[in-house]
Amino acid sequence: MIRLDVQGMTCSHCSAAVKRALEAVPGVESASVDLEAGSATVAGSAPVDALLKAIADEGYSASPAA
Repeated sequence: MIRLDVQGMTCSHCSAAVKRALEAVPGVESASVDLEAGSATVAGSAPVDALLKAIADEGYSASPAA
C-alpha cells in the first residue's frame, strides 16, 4: 500500500477526480481517497512518481505520506 498526502482537494468532485486519475495509472489495483484527511491510498505496483504525476495532471499536489 502506498499512502499519499494530497493538497488542494476541497469537495467530493475533487476527490473523485483524484481517484479516477490514480486508477488510470498502470499497475494500480485499487485506489481510495479521503477528502477530509487529504490523503489517498493506492494498492498495486505503480511507481510513486507515476501516481504523483497523475495527481499533478489533475491540478492537485501530492507527496508520499510520512
